[in-house]
Amino acid sequence: MTTPKSAAPALNISPNDTPAASASASRSAAETSQAARIGAVLFKNRGWIPVPFLAIPLLVPGQQTRTMWIVGLLMVAIGELVRLSGVAAAGTVTRRRSRDVQRLVDYGAFAWCRNPLYVGNWLVWMGFTVVSGLLWFLPVATVLFAVEYYYIVRYEEGVLESIFGKEYLTYKAQTPRWFPRPPSNSASGPHAWGEAIWSERSTVMQYVVLIAAFWAKAKYLGG
Repeated sequence: MTTPKSAAPALNISPNDTPAASASASRSAAETSQAARIGAVLFKNRGWIPVPFLAIPLLVPGQQTRTMWIVGLLMVAIGELVRLSGVAAAGTVTRRRSRDVQRLVDYGAFAWCRNPLYVGNWLVWMGFTVVSGLLWFLPVATVLFAVEYYYIVRYEEGVLESIFGKEYLTYKAQTPRWFPRPPSNSASGPHAWGEAIWSERSTVMQYVVLIAAFWAKAKYLGG
């Protein structure tokens, strides 16, 4: 399942920008809060976050049906499109951990909600849960996701507030954290679609491996 590789998802670096002074900027109260500190630990170990979402759907028998496969894979496809739109807007710098950033990305997918990559991850994870046939695990997985990403996002928001200050707070007040809604402004900016598609190739390969694994589960575990 896709590993959440992005750092603060609304950050971007332009090669033409001058070096930022943000690295030496003082940290905001939001970044130094207890929730943000927990989030920083989870963020550094975020590659392990998908493990419970994988282990249970793959190992526990479930009644897989054709309808579940169709619905689940449709959710995966929509989730990846959401992720792709976010990477295209923010750039592949979202996969790094640098604080040396100059521009707040508030257009494209980030105008609809502040965390489009994580919304995409949730759709993908829920999609594979539907494919597994373990519909009872959907609310459990959603709660696990909500708890883990609550802290990660608190950390990322604290970093953004430290770097961008009032600019980020204005964006935060105008844009929902999770549930997308049509943007109130017409801000626009560049989208590097080719770079984003190339960047997501390993993620898509993970999907292919998972599809094969769930097919094997249905065949050999009687799912």
